This record gives sequence, structure tokens and C-alpha cells, in this order.
Amino acid sequence: MSHQLLVGTRKGFFIVEKHSKDWEINHAALLGNPVTMLLKDRDDTLHVAIEHGHYGVKLKRSRDGGQTWDDPATPQYPAKPETEIDLDPIRQTSLPWDLKRIWSLECGANQNELWCGTLPGGLFHSTDGGDSWQLVESLWNHPDRKLWAGGGADYPGIHSIMVDPKDSNTIRIGVSCGGVWASFDGGKKWDCHGEGMRAEYVPPEDVYNPKIQDPHRVVQCKSSPDHLWIQHHNGIFRSTDGGRHWKEIETARPSAFGFAVAVHPRKPDTAWFVPGVRDDERYAANGELVVSRTNDGGKSFEVLRNGLPQKHAYDLVYRHCLDIDETGDHLAFGSTTGNLFISEDQGDHWQQISGFLPPVYCVRFA
Repeated sequence: MSHQLLVGTRKGFFIVEKHSKDWEINHAALLGNPVTMLLKDRDDTLHVAIEHGHYGVKLKRSRDGGQTWDDPATPQYPAKPETEIDLDPIRQTSLPWDLKRIWSLECGANQNELWCGTLPGGLFHSTDGGDSWQLVESLWNHPDRKLWAGGGADYPGIHSIMVDPKDSNTIRIGVSCGGVWASFDGGKKWDCHGEGMRAEYVPPEDVYNPKIQDPHRVVQCKSSPDHLWIQHHNGIFRSTDGGRHWKEIETARPSAFGFAVAVHPRKPDTAWFVPGVRDDERYAANGELVVSRTNDGGKSFEVLRNGLPQKHAYDLVYRHCLDIDETGDHLAFGSTTGNLFISEDQGDHWQQISGFLPPVYCVRFA
């Protein structure tokens, strides 16, 4: 099987491929541009999101493996009515109605169908391969959206999108900070699901409110799509009923804090995390870069460190920087210090691809 790894960084887009026994960077493009998200769709078209700061957010698209690029449409918010009051409930600052970041890109069930999650919290849908985008107004206009707040980012953001592989009308999203939402009719209606999720950073009366939770990343097992895992701001949670109910996993080690999570495509009890020191410190726990893995649904965890630096390692791995391929054997992750690692045996052993990349923002197997 041919393997290809796509890597987005603060200074460009890279394609990694295996040559002989080693994985190597094979192609670099869009150098100097902050790449916040990337996707290779069913037609092998590359979609890359770039955050240009005060120059705005752009999408780039390539149909020839990254050799040439065009400029498709970017998602556009409607004009904010002058009478509209839309405040961040924590900061009490006015939320803008314009695109600040593309934080997730996923294929839909149909050819040329794409979904896009953004800051400040809009979900967009395309049925023409990204030539045009439509705001999902049923979610944007939902009254409970106004409970969403910015977390680590200044604005609420949709970072996880999961289209159920067994029912394309079932779509789930993760929002920071806004919990987990689901639609069972293709996006016409939305409900927040999250019983059992806990937020320790809010007043006591709001700790179990599902609509204000801060999931850092939500992933779905492809063969068992009702099995979901969350790396939450203050722990790890798991659901076996499509997100309606969640159980906190209290056995994680060396830490339950982190941003990234991956689940095996055929084994819903097997998941991986990159633990760190929490909140304002945010680096590898104990200065040792490790990956933790559970094979039994969170009853126990192994700490995987073979091939990873174990002294003075202060890497942070963002929420989109850990990925697993369709075989379930290959994992890869990149860090804020420019380290990029890959494993071909489910994390038992790791190979460093590079230690000199710009800070890594997203990693995906193609």
C-alpha cells in the first residue's frame, strides 16, 4: 500500500512519502504561509487553508499533487445585522461575523461534497468541490450557539467534523468551547449531546452543562461510528452511544491533559493520546515526549516512548497533529518545536522524519 503524509506548518505545506525504509519530505509548497488545515479528497484534490492574519483567510487547491494551485472560494459569513447582539459569554466581547480561521475540512458522503468548520463557529457545506460554500444556518441561528465561548482561541471554533460512514445524514461536530453537537437529517436540525462530560473551569452549577464543554478534539471509529473519543480540556471522555452519554476515563497516564486523539479504524477500544502538562504550561509531561495508548476502552494505558526524546523534550502537539491511517498500523504526529514522527506498528516504535520543520499545525494521512 502506498502511503503519503500531508503536513501543514506555520511556514508551509509538506508532503512526506516512504522511500525504501525511510520516510522523507518529498515536496514543499506554499512556503512562508501558515497552513491551518488540509485535506485530500476522493478525487485526490488537495485543499489547503491558509491564515494570513490581517490579509484574511484563503483556500488553495491543487489537482496535480501540489505542483500548481488555484484559488477557490472561501466560506463567507452573512453581514451582521446592526441590531444583533452576539457576545462571547465569558469575555463579553462582540463576536465578529467574518472568517477568522478554517479549523476543519472533511469529505462528505457524496462526490465533491465537503464540510468546513471555522472560527468564529460557523459550519459550511460545499457540494461542488469547494467552488462555493453555504453557511449551515440551522446551526448558526440556533439560540444555544450564543452560549459558545472562545477557549484557547479568541473565538468559538468548530474543530472536529464527523460524517457517519453508515448514515450520511448523521453529522457530529466538536466545538471549543461549545460541546458536541449532532444532526440526524443532514444538517437541518441540531442538538447538543454531552451527558456525563465535565468542565472543571466553570462555576459549580455549570460543570455538567453539555453546551459549554471544551472538547479539544473529537474522533469517531470508522467501523463503529457510535464509538467516540474526546481529548477534553480537563480529561479524556468516551461515548459508545453516538455521543449522547460520556464516561470520563480516569486511568490515563502520565497525564489526562492534551489536545490530540486518534482511534483505531476497526477497533473502537483502541485509542492514542499525546499527554502534556496542562493549562498555561503546556509541554510534554516530565520533559519526556510520549504517546499513551489504551487497547481496552480506557481501563488501562500503555506509555509508548521507543524512538521519542526522553530528556528536555518540551513539545506540544496540537489537536490536528496526530493521525492514523486506514490500516490502523501507521500513526504520525508533529509538534510545535518542528518535530515530526511516524510509527508503523501502532506506536510501539517511532521514527523521526524531521526535527527542523516550522511549528506543525496539522498532520493527515492521504
